[in-house]
Amino acid sequence: MDLVFATNNAGKLSEAQDIVKNHKIISLKDINCFDDLPETHETIFENAEEKAMYLWDKYHLNCFSDDTGLEVEALNGAPGVYSARYAGQQKNPEDNMRLLLENLKCEDNRKARFHTEVVLILDGKIYHFEGYVNGIITREKRGNQGFGYDPIFQPEGYKITMAEMTADEKNKISHRGMALKKMGKFLLDY
Repeated sequence: MDLVFATNNAGKLSEAQDIVKNHKIISLKDINCFDDLPETHETIFENAEEKAMYLWDKYHLNCFSDDTGLEVEALNGAPGVYSARYAGQQKNPEDNMRLLLENLKCEDNRKARFHTEVVLILDGKIYHFEGYVNGIITREKRGNQGFGYDPIFQPEGYKITMAEMTADEKNKISHRGMALKKMGKFLLDY
């Protein structure tokens, strides 16, 4: 079965296909969807659900979407649901990392976690999967793998950032990877 992933992000598509091997993952571009998917809610789950419902309502294709937030303890959970646009509507990862590092410049508490919600719609029915990974925000960027905040996020129990990990290493522990593994397991029994 083909599943539309509500993204055109090549990194996310590759990660999803590496984990959910028993189904073909296709992008928004593959279905000629060039719409800016809505994210109008205040929670990560609601945004993921809204994007999936948008695709289902418009195309009636089996699909899934995700929303992820980086929740920093010293910033009371910020940037959270606003992680992609933390430094503005241009959604620039470099600007987002620069602003986050600036906001934590004098902060010793570097604890953070990635939180992902995945919403799957199959034949009009909604299923929900989540994943978390705890860690710290480094004081400088390290590594050039991955995307988003990966160069400044060091997972708990590791001495390297997510951007210094191979795709396989990251997929074993990542927040999105955890949620996608739960979805993949569910799909085996579907």
